[in-house]
Amino acid sequence: MLPLLTPKRPTAPTPAAAPNYGVYLVTDSTPAILGGRDLVQVVGAALRGGVTCVQYRDKNGDRGAVVAMARRLHALTQRHGVPLLINDRVDVAVEIGCEGVHIGQDDMNVHEARKLVGQDKIIGVTASSVDEAIKACQDGADYLGLGTVYATATKKDTKSIIGPLGIRAILEAMAEAGHGAVPTVCIGGVNNDNAAEVLAQTSAAPAKSLDGVAVVSAVIAADDPAEAARHLAGHIAVAAIPLVVGAVGRATPLSHNMTNLVVQNFAANVALAVGASPIMSNYAAEAADLAKLGGALVVNMGTVTPEGLANYKQAIKAYNDAGRPIILDPVGAGATAIRRAASAEILALGRFAVIKGNVAEMQTLYGGPSATQQRGVDSTSELGMAGRASLAASLARRHRAVVLLTGPTDVVSDGRRTYRVDNGHAMLGRVTGTGCTLGTAVSAMVAAYPADPLLAAVAAAVVFGTAAQRAVARDDVRGPGTFVPAFLDELDAITRATAEGDLRWLVLARVQAVPVDDQDEP
Repeated sequence: MLPLLTPKRPTAPTPAAAPNYGVYLVTDSTPAILGGRDLVQVVGAALRGGVTCVQYRDKNGDRGAVVAMARRLHALTQRHGVPLLINDRVDVAVEIGCEGVHIGQDDMNVHEARKLVGQDKIIGVTASSVDEAIKACQDGADYLGLGTVYATATKKDTKSIIGPLGIRAILEAMAEAGHGAVPTVCIGGVNNDNAAEVLAQTSAAPAKSLDGVAVVSAVIAADDPAEAARHLAGHIAVAAIPLVVGAVGRATPLSHNMTNLVVQNFAANVALAVGASPIMSNYAAEAADLAKLGGALVVNMGTVTPEGLANYKQAIKAYNDAGRPIILDPVGAGATAIRRAASAEILALGRFAVIKGNVAEMQTLYGGPSATQQRGVDSTSELGMAGRASLAASLARRHRAVVLLTGPTDVVSDGRRTYRVDNGHAMLGRVTGTGCTLGTAVSAMVAAYPADPLLAAVAAAVVFGTAAQRAVARDDVRGPGTFVPAFLDELDAITRATAEGDLRWLVLARVQAVPVDDQDEP
């Protein structure tokens, strides 16, 4: 891994070992849906908007034309690090070497498909009933497409319309039968007007919830496919927040903080308030044992000394060796030459789940013309939203990590999906250590929700910011001194309410996907 002080144009990510089914696009090439547009261009726009999985569906087209289109689509999805699945036509998937197939109840069975595509490929199966879903899981399906949710003009051969409650019943049955780990998406009439409601109604948390929504005309027929995909991505992110918060409450993950003395007590209280188990230890000899306890490490570089730097290095190695997540907070990275060098050295030697910092800190890590001199730990550089999003995405791609860029609007990116979180309050900036303790909240959520560190970080930013908004609105809060205990109270209240299934607080969540040009640099 190269130090960030040597700028380099980011490269496209490669497909992850565990596919992300969050915004699942199913193509339709019929004139009624696609019109006269080029399918590859439409899919390309949708990918830029945040689509995470693409299924090419053309059951009746000429084989030669289907193979040619599949090759074009696969070249496109590979550049975006997104899996391409072929509907029904397993032979086409085998010929072009894409990531997998999706088969219906009337298509080839899972065992036959597996013999053709191999063990390392994805096989998805459509299921409209509990029996179909359980059988598909038993047969070895990698994920299920559940539905049809609502009547739709894009698919005429639906066996039944099962609605959101039918989806929920299948999810509950899967969990009861021990198949809760099999990913699921719903399909059929889902769009930006009803996606949030569908996700809420189908959730069987903590037992089992949807992993995404599959859409056809909502994106393919949209005037702006990228914008339609971004809206769907926002719905997915908000729907995941209670799942992440609930996971923390159930797992009580260890939050190991290597942080400065000023914020240790505050950080420990934040960890407890969000449902985690805190330990404040800057002594790296303990890290190997602590890393085995299923938690996450926060490396907060607020106090940089030779001894501290050595402890960071040893602890990072221990958590990397254990395969546990690390949150890096390069506090004041641009304030001094010593901090700049220390940040670059730390980044070069470890793998990080999340890198968190303000604009000035992140610009320093990026290096080059965008780097700026920092005054203390405060950010002294301002960028517009496009610049902030580009900076976060570029850093994320370079380090294969989630980047949380803090400010009045937080930006969170994994290099391909980028969100803005507009929760929070200026009062947070009047209390020492709020930025550091956000890292603590992130560590708890990433540790408890390893399936998607990006959504875990988004959830942490939303919960943190929403708690601040609720605290400031209280009659007993008159300033920073009364804000801190109220803030901790509200963090705890959100945690408890979520565990009880009370999600009224979630109406305050302000999350949007934002566009990022892959070729832009900050």
